[in-house]
Amino acid sequence: MRTSFLPFLFCLGSLAQADESPLARFEAIMGNPEQRATAYEDGHERITLCGYCHGEDGNSKREHIPNLAGQSPRYLFDAFEQYVDGRRTDFVMNQAAKMLGIEERINIAVYYSQQEVKARQAQAGDDILAEGRTLFSQVCMGCHGEQGLGKEDAPRLAGQPAEYLSRTLNKYRERDPSRAGSIMLSIAPRLTERNIDAVAAYLQQLQP
Repeated sequence: MRTSFLPFLFCLGSLAQADESPLARFEAIMGNPEQRATAYEDGHERITLCGYCHGEDGNSKREHIPNLAGQSPRYLFDAFEQYVDGRRTDFVMNQAAKMLGIEERINIAVYYSQQEVKARQAQAGDDILAEGRTLFSQVCMGCHGEQGLGKEDAPRLAGQPAEYLSRTLNKYRERDPSRAGSIMLSIAPRLTERNIDAVAAYLQQLQP
């Protein structure tokens, strides 16, 4: 009786985890220091594919691709889930996200969130940077934080490549269907191309 009871308990545990929603699983791991530490180590082992574009340490290897280092783990996790279910569309990311299981997506989010953003040099004049700083304080700060560090539902912008930021803001400005559902669709159209270039240049060199 005892021998048959143990597999029964194991099956119940497996079913419970299988029925657990991705968000519930994420919150369970984040709320347990030991599981979070394990997730970090497992994430480091699983980021080979991600590292080709985003860098092993989460600092982008290409100017049109975002840093993942220093992002909120919840934001990274939510982005993964949106690529999985199609709420966000990008050919490479949709395919990559679907190749990963829930645990792997959580682990990668935990790993990259704990990496440090490397400083990027300013590539614009003082007048452009000043304009970008003013625009950021007027338009972006409310959601992305005073220093551009982001929140759970808004990404870190500080230190992101200017080219990536400009491309992304222009997609929002043009109401690109791949960005459907984002609050940015109501904000970016207010910006001119000069505004976008200025705020992108300012954020690239911002190192809180």
